[in-house]
Amino acid sequence: QVQAMESGEELVQPEGSLRVSCATSGFDFGTSYMSWVRQAPGKGLEWIAGINPGGAQSYYTASVKGRFTISRDDNRHTLYLQMNSLKPEDTAHYYCAGGVAGIYEYDYWGQGTQVTVSS
Repeated sequence: QVQAMESGEELVQPEGSLRVSCATSGFDFGTSYMSWVRQAPGKGLEWIAGINPGGAQSYYTASVKGRFTISRDDNRHTLYLQMNSLKPEDTAHYYCAGGVAGIYEYDYWGQGTQVTVSS
């Protein structure tokens, strides 16, 4: 049974930092491309970051590049997203997703975690 569980809901002040994690099981994490995808209130899904198997290469959408860092621990089957200089527009439900075909095609999804950036 495939499982991907993100860390819990968080409220952060603007310009603050937060790390969210996604613990997985039930599939071959080490050979999977992994991504973070978010959905802001009233908007569609937005891919924001991806990482290849092994973690040598990572990719970001322009709005988070330089502020967010995606990483993975293959021994722990866990994906991370370090978020710095958070803005109110980063408020969204954050999902981890993975698959074997690339960073934009997903076989597995986490249930998501809510991140709210507000003073």
